[in-house]
Amino acid sequence: MNRIEKKFQELKNKGEKALITYITCGDPDIGFTEEFVYAKERAGADIIELGIPFSDPLADGPVIQAAATRALEKGIRLKSIFQCVENIRKNSQVPLVFMVYYNTIVNYGELSFIEKCEEIGIDGIIIPDLPYEESVEIRSYLKDKELALIPLIAPNSGDRIPKLVDGAKGFVYCVSSLGVTGIRSGFAETMKGYLKTVKASTDLPVAVGFGFSKPEDIETVKDIVDGVIVGSAIIKCIDESSQSIKALEELVSRLKKAL
Repeated sequence: MNRIEKKFQELKNKGEKALITYITCGDPDIGFTEEFVYAKERAGADIIELGIPFSDPLADGPVIQAAATRALEKGIRLKSIFQCVENIRKNSQVPLVFMVYYNTIVNYGELSFIEKCEEIGIDGIIIPDLPYEESVEIRSYLKDKELALIPLIAPNSGDRIPKLVDGAKGFVYCVSSLGVTGIRSGFAETMKGYLKTVKASTDLPVAVGFGFSKPEDIETVKDIVDGVIVGSAIIKCIDESSQSIKALEELVSRLKKAL
């Protein structure tokens, strides 16, 4: 088992659910990124997504888009992000997942990117703009590796769900609604049925994201899923609190308690 699988097993044994939190690498700088990871782990985050900034992040809403733009304008590069992960691994074994757009992987080289992820201690990758039908090559590179390619499932995936989760590792990332990431004021009641359908299609842990920002949001789904993913609310907290570690820890702690 890799760190993701071990974490979900550990939580299951304790009767707990996973809090998965997102951070944009390099916003406001890569040094802060490392410190934010430690702060979130201290506050109770179980798995941490590291977003690799991209110029055209089609799955991201305005909050995360702005964070990526700030990081790119300051010159963030893959080399610095890889070094950041290496530094984190000297101090922490928290499961780490890259949220990365496919163009970044292609430019680096698919096999080289996968090997680098393994080398520095990344446990999973999420590629939001890579359709299942076009992922044959990268899935072949990952076949005998511990690194998990985490599938994204949408409310309209329908009959495709069994295929999308077949052979997957780590966990299943369910998108709460159609559209991009971002804080929402409510969730459709039909979301619960969709999540139950995904749960019935796989033995993997199922986590849901897109729109969850406060404990009340988590309450609506925590009995259905194995984890909740929070992104935009984390970035907004960091930005509005002028990169306050204390404010970040307080938010993550409140979210974890809701699980």
